[in-house]
Amino acid sequence: MALGWKLVIDSHDAIALAGFWAAALEYTPEDQNALIEHLVGAGQLPPAAVVEHEGRRYFRGMAAIRHPDDPFDAFTGIGQGRRLLFQEVPEEKTVKNRLHIDVHRGSGSLDDLVARLEGLGATRVNEVDQGPAGRWWVLRDPQGNEFCCS
Repeated sequence: MALGWKLVIDSHDAIALAGFWAAALEYTPEDQNALIEHLVGAGQLPPAAVVEHEGRRYFRGMAAIRHPDDPFDAFTGIGQGRRLLFQEVPEEKTVKNRLHIDVHRGSGSLDDLVARLEGLGATRVNEVDQGPAGRWWVLRDPQGNEFCCS
């Protein structure tokens, strides 16, 4: 049986980076308000372990997004399919990512996709053109993580 997985991405501001990637991929931010309320109310989670952002409560230092068509647990809000979890870490990013996300444009043009992502806060690094083998852009998200668009 195949194993479930999620991709965990280190960040300095998990909520902000989750917001960027939710908009970039058209994913849904996970809503864990009911779980957090239950845990705080039962005394199992101290209020200091929770932050509020734009009317939603988050576990301090973490935020996740999920594919809108994939199943999720209604109580916990946790996705049970394609999912990205952003966690805050104290150290700075110092080298190129060893793992990265490739964003595929669907039916639109590559130039339109790159422009939309730049509007969300991405920056262009370089264009790769391998002729008939393909053309794509390497970009950085707002916290410096490299990703590709094709």
